Amino acid sequence: MDTSIQNTTSKQDEILKKQRKYLFPNHLLFYSSPLPLERGEGWYVWDTEGKKYLDFFAGILTTSVGHNRQEVTSRIREQSEKLIHSSTLYPNESHVSLAEKLAEVAPGNIDVSYFTASGSEADETAVFLARAHTGNHDIIALRHGYSGRGAIGMSLTAHGNWRSPGTEVTGIKHAINPYCYRCPLKMTYPSCGVACADDIEEVIKMTTPGKIAAFLAEPIQGVGGFITPPSEYFKIAHEIVKRYEGLFISDEVQTGFGRTGSKWFGIEHSGIEPDIITMAKGIGNGMPLANTMTTTEIAQSTLKAGSTISTFGGNPVSCAAGLGVMEVLEKEATPNHVEKMGRLLRVGLEEIQKSSNVLGDVRGMGLMQGLELVKDKTSKEPSPDAANQLLEAARKEGLLIGKGGLYGNVIRIAPPLTINEDAVIDALEKLAKAFKQIG
Repeated sequence: MDTSIQNTTSKQDEILKKQRKYLFPNHLLFYSSPLPLERGEGWYVWDTEGKKYLDFFAGILTTSVGHNRQEVTSRIREQSEKLIHSSTLYPNESHVSLAEKLAEVAPGNIDVSYFTASGSEADETAVFLARAHTGNHDIIALRHGYSGRGAIGMSLTAHGNWRSPGTEVTGIKHAINPYCYRCPLKMTYPSCGVACADDIEEVIKMTTPGKIAAFLAEPIQGVGGFITPPSEYFKIAHEIVKRYEGLFISDEVQTGFGRTGSKWFGIEHSGIEPDIITMAKGIGNGMPLANTMTTTEIAQSTLKAGSTISTFGGNPVSCAAGLGVMEVLEKEATPNHVEKMGRLLRVGLEEIQKSSNVLGDVRGMGLMQGLELVKDKTSKEPSPDAANQLLEAARKEGLLIGKGGLYGNVIRIAPPLTINEDAVIDALEKLAKAFKQIG
């Protein structure tokens, strides 16, 4: 037997053995036999046995410009040799330069940043900011939304799989979300008149004092299963929120940086200007980096809330990586590029849908496409089994994809934003073969 193969196999087994022994047992791992990854290059990754995979999940929409991108890694290397850490007590060049760059692409008058290390922190910062600015307490979020792992993040989350008992904080309410494929009102778009948006006002009237601090929503719900609202939904929501004195928070942790195509941020498709946007994941291409952005006026409200500090906020190395990400995005992965690749991907997915009785819905925007798998298209009964089978079959074909949704039956497809036409076609061919394997 080839000893090199034997050694790499042993390496995989050893990693999984240590995973089971030394890490919490509630780590969610894809596949019946988890897949240890060893290295990445561009939009490909290799496992510890040397098998190559086309990465169409991008580390949960995080490796926005691909793996081992030199414009990013060189900046990380250069900064790490000068200064790795300073905290927010000391200004540093990478920190302020990234804030300046993001102000150039952020929508409307949003131009002031507060950097943290995770999307959970970014959303919590947004909640604190909204409460400080308005003097109100209540936050309206959406069902099927996901906002992180902290107490506020889990309270904002309306997705039972990701909430822990006893962690709820007060003042967070949940309205019906615009889930057209499984409309909670049993109506059909567009004849429904986007009635789900009216529930925001009902929730405010019935569960708050009549004034709110903010409404927080993802332009496309990520963990919820890439649920994509009708184009007019957020315009209606914005009008309601303003009527009750609230700020509009757009959670762009997954939809930011051109992911939805043609615009830098997902909310821009709705034609409204948010008051606060949060971002993480793709901003750092894998480095721990997040940001809460708002207007200069609203940012002044932080002075009323007292002093604040973030030990890892504005980390020089993470911010240097963010500058490298922006360099690549502006050079070769602009929102227009994402729009073009997204159209190619969407057409191919809809072709697969025509010949599959288990692919009930194709939805999303740009390079953020969701496939809802069902037992059959007539009943629309969720099929997590089909999703698991497809995940395994795609892995065998050398394609990595994700899954999500309340029922675990939605396939999430989100490659690096730098992806090209040949790679999209290759992924579609692999996915078509995988669908045939699950019938």
